[in-house]
Amino acid sequence: MTAQHLTDPAEAVADIPDGATVLIGGFGLAGQPTELIDALREHGAADLTVVNNNAGNGDHGLAALLATGNVRKIICSFPRQSDSWVFDDLYRTGRIELEVVPQGNLAERMRAAGAGIGAFFSPTGVGTPLAEGKEQRTIDGRDYVLEHPIKGDFALIKAHRADRMGNLVYRKTARNFGPVMATAATTTVVQVSEVVETGELDPENVVTPSIFVDRVVLT
Repeated sequence: MTAQHLTDPAEAVADIPDGATVLIGGFGLAGQPTELIDALREHGAADLTVVNNNAGNGDHGLAALLATGNVRKIICSFPRQSDSWVFDDLYRTGRIELEVVPQGNLAERMRAAGAGIGAFFSPTGVGTPLAEGKEQRTIDGRDYVLEHPIKGDFALIKAHRADRMGNLVYRKTARNFGPVMATAATTTVVQVSEVVETGELDPENVVTPSIFVDRVVLT
C-alpha cells in the first residue's frame, strides 16, 4: 500500500466531517502537527472530539483550534498548564467537555484500538474519581478497572521523514503518541519535513509502517 502524497494541508483534511473524533499527535509542542491543525481550523468542521496529550499551549496550534469553538470534547492527560488559558476559559464557562485519562492509559487505549483489543484492565485510577462507573476486578490480589479502546476517525500526526510508500521515522518525543494514533485511526494524515525514495530509510528505524498511513503532507 502506498500513501497518497500531498503538498496542501487543506486538501489533506478537507473530508473531516462534523462530529469526527480526531487524534492529534504531540507531546506538548514537540511533534504537534501545527500545519494540519491550522488547516483543520480553517476547514471549519464542528462538534469535534479531540484526543491529545495536552489541551493546547498559548494561542497557536491546538489552542487556536479550541478557540474556534468547534471542539465539543477533549480527551487528554494534562489539560492545565501555565499557558493553557484558552482551554481554561472554555472549560470554566462550560463551552467544552473534558475527559481526563492518565497518560499511560491514554496511550494504551489507543494501542488497544489499533491492536483490535476489546478492553483491558489497568490498576491506574483505582480508588480515584477516574474509576467511577467503570467495571472493577481484583486479579491476583490487585485491584483493576476496565478501560476501553479510543478509536479515531482521523489521526493528524507529525513525523520527521517518510518514504514514497509512507513509512515513517520520528524525532525524539514526537514519537510518543504518533505511532499509536496512526494505528488507532481509520484515516491517518501525517505531515513530514522530508520525503525520500522508497528504500532510503533504514528499515530498522521505521517506527510506523506505511500500512497505517493514508496521506503524507510535505510541509
